[in-house]
Amino acid sequence: MNLNDLYALILDRKINPKPGSYTNSLLDDGLPRMAQKVGEEGTEVVVAALAQENSRLVEEIADLTFHTLVLMAARGLTPADVLDELEKRHK
Repeated sequence: MNLNDLYALILDRKINPKPGSYTNSLLDDGLPRMAQKVGEEGTEVVVAALAQENSRLVEEIADLTFHTLVLMAARGLTPADVLDELEKRHK
């Protein structure tokens, strides 16, 4: 799965909620909960980078990426928005 596929799945959950979906539970809990999860996962990335194996770091980066994409979807942002910003920084 690539990031665009994952983002599309998150958008689908937003538009077509699925009972029992973790994504839907995050969306239902609102922006404060989503932001909290991004913060928690960011901290876990730091800990993994400094004190754990690469496999654990990959897991934590995956969690951070997922939660960031959920937050973006809730705010109406897309991966393209982020890529556009990165491109602007390198001109």
